[in-house]
Amino acid sequence: MSERLFHVAAAPFEAARRVAILPEGHPSRRRHGHGFLARVRAELPTDWASFPGAETDDLGEALTGCVGALDYRDLNDFLAVPTDENLARWVRERLAVPGIQSIGIQSTRDQGADLDRLEHIHVWRRFRFESAHRLPNVPEGHPCGRMHGHGFEVILHADQDLAGRDMGVDFDRLAALWEPLRAQLHLVCLNDIEGLENPTSERLASWIWRRLKSEFPALSWVSVYETATAGCHFDGAHYRIWKEQRFESALRLVRAPEGDARRRLHGHSYWLRLHLTAPLDAVLGWTIDYGDVKRLFKPVYERLDHHRLDVLPDLAAADPGSLTRWIRAAVVGDLPELDRIDLHVTPGCGASLCWGELGPALPT
Repeated sequence: MSERLFHVAAAPFEAARRVAILPEGHPSRRRHGHGFLARVRAELPTDWASFPGAETDDLGEALTGCVGALDYRDLNDFLAVPTDENLARWVRERLAVPGIQSIGIQSTRDQGADLDRLEHIHVWRRFRFESAHRLPNVPEGHPCGRMHGHGFEVILHADQDLAGRDMGVDFDRLAALWEPLRAQLHLVCLNDIEGLENPTSERLASWIWRRLKSEFPALSWVSVYETATAGCHFDGAHYRIWKEQRFESALRLVRAPEGDARRRLHGHSYWLRLHLTAPLDAVLGWTIDYGDVKRLFKPVYERLDHHRLDVLPDLAAADPGSLTRWIRAAVVGDLPELDRIDLHVTPGCGASLCWGELGPALPT
């Protein structure tokens, strides 16, 4: 698949609303409030930004300006039915940015909705359980072979064609689907559950998928966070794992015009997510060991962390889009399964380079 570069931005706003279309007794029918987060993902023209390398900043400024009209307001003054889905439509109609792929509205840390150009809504909700496990088939001495535990997080994703409706699946529907599984998984040893004798992230995601898909056909992905920095997506056919890294670096944006503060030496705390696709190993029960991803990426990481990025060899500029391409070239020989790189310079704002089979369809 050909390479595609997306820029992403996020902007918070505080607002009140009531959603009268929900059933009688639903708490969201009452006036209440949220700390919302709006997100945009766009494939921008090369000449759109104020200068090459300013795409992330300019996209963030445009989104912040758009949702500023909603900040500390009653959303029912703007929309008759202010669901997350309709809020995403409202932003999409008013955000003067070319190449928009999706608009997301996150109403809490644990739930949100992303609307694409084809009126498909991707609704998601996050859940948590605490369990022990060990991986019985790993090589001798591997730490995962010892009995240990995690606070696992699971995200259930649903994709639906809205067809003009005000909302897709209710978040409470996802919670009701999850609750019987939580009762099985919470405060137990996963190895004791039938089908989870080798409870890797991949096996766990597949186990959850098989128990929910027939009951809930709109289910599109199951995501399992084994730790805060590593996990797996499963859509019934494909396994996509990710490993996150953070690095602290300095830079100058050399293509910024004279007088622009970004020409000065400054710095960021970067967030990086590497996505990899590979078939499941029938014995080990995983696609790639998260530890191997970290180990193989380490030489590149050491060139990034606590360094000045704009002087790296073969890097023309240190903006997020250029950096993702530099990282791909530097690491893909050691990690051929790599098919997407997400890089944020500030929370929710950065670039996403995709060249895998599913590309931007993969959830974040």
